[in-house]
Amino acid sequence: MITIEKKLYTANVTVEGGREGKAVSSDGNLNLDLRYPKELGGPGNGVNPEQLFAAGFAACFEGAMGTITRKRGIKTEGVSISSNVTLGKDANDGYVLAVQFDITVKGVDINVAKEIVEEAHKVCPYARATQGNIEVISNVIG
Repeated sequence: MITIEKKLYTANVTVEGGREGKAVSSDGNLNLDLRYPKELGGPGNGVNPEQLFAAGFAACFEGAMGTITRKRGIKTEGVSISSNVTLGKDANDGYVLAVQFDITVKGVDINVAKEIVEEAHKVCPYARATQGNIEVISNVIG
């Protein structure tokens, strides 16, 4: 287990009502209605945990990529990550997640982009937390 030696920031979000409830951050910047997606029999008129995870993971991962490019002195023309989080069932009928990133790094050679992505998996806290726990596929698009 990895432990925190130095705290940098703590997010606080209160959820009431689960997938049919509300999520509100302590600073009020996040205030969302949570709903089951239509694909799971819900109304689909709100945000769901898979969307939140997809957004958080992709934002964190892109931040890690930015850290790497700055350290290596690589200039890009921008990064785009299409983050897909799938909720499914395993062989024992338990719920599981899988992640697929489709990543575009503009203005750099595709092989350099692949190196950046590979290194970001070692830096990003989300990637480190999910490593070996769920399937995470990163497709680097030219």
